[in-house]
Amino acid sequence: MLLAVLLAVLPPAASAQEVKSVFAGADPDIAFAEDRYWIYPTGGDGLSVWSSPDKAKWTRGETLIRLRDIAWADDDRAPRHFLWAPDMVAANGGWYFYYSVGPQNPTPSRIGVAVCKGPAGPCTDSGKPLVTGGKGFEAIDPAVFVDPKTRIPYLYAGGSAGATLRVWALKPDMVSIDHEVKVDTPPNFTEGAFMHYRKGIYYLSWSAGQWNASNYQVHYAVALSPTGPWRYGGPLLVGDTRYRGPGHHAFFEDPKDGKWYIAYHRWEGQTGNGPYQGERRIAIQPIEYRADGVIETIRMR
Repeated sequence: MLLAVLLAVLPPAASAQEVKSVFAGADPDIAFAEDRYWIYPTGGDGLSVWSSPDKAKWTRGETLIRLRDIAWADDDRAPRHFLWAPDMVAANGGWYFYYSVGPQNPTPSRIGVAVCKGPAGPCTDSGKPLVTGGKGFEAIDPAVFVDPKTRIPYLYAGGSAGATLRVWALKPDMVSIDHEVKVDTPPNFTEGAFMHYRKGIYYLSWSAGQWNASNYQVHYAVALSPTGPWRYGGPLLVGDTRYRGPGHHAFFEDPKDGKWYIAYHRWEGQTGNGPYQGERRIAIQPIEYRADGVIETIRMR
């Protein structure tokens, strides 16, 4: 069955849900722990967490980490640094918080990691960058996936200017690189890679297009390992006349109902093809899988 999925063309199949956005924000990571849902969105000078008992009513929590807490982020050559696109991961009995530090120019972008007390923090930076960009590679948008088969943690990162996907195996401490794993960059890759696993299939997904334009969307591929080779599945979530530029997402399985969901951001109340200005909003909606493992195309209504 799995081999048939990987060798076959992955045709689109539509499903429709009514979904309302939950709060203003972008680049959400989402998790469930301690009987609550947690969203970690992009920040600026600091990264905060939002939590909810029901995926509908959200409360902003404490700031998990600030730029001033990251000693290696300071550089006089850059006019100002920002934190964005975080990813919180529970592993080995601990919590680890990954984030982008930029801009790319004149200093290279970097990816950092902090060790946290729990899903609500507090978090302490590890003291050094995990990955540093340069030579055409932009070190942004970290996503860490622990392979349920091997227990190896993999870091996926990269995109935008370089539009290159890179993957590293992490050491068991979750704050050190073990080695890089060479992978192919999938078609139409821009940024925001994410990996999830379901019933023997590894799903790599990513954002394509320009972040502030109508062509921003989510694509995906499947594989039999967390590092490919990838079988391209095409666009999964694209804009419509109401909501434009959906992307930079995360998937999670809700233990309360056993369903899978996607959290993503989108532009609301915009017209034309962009570039858009203002705030993006975060939305959460269920996804569906066909019997052969194909994800049904997500329709925003």
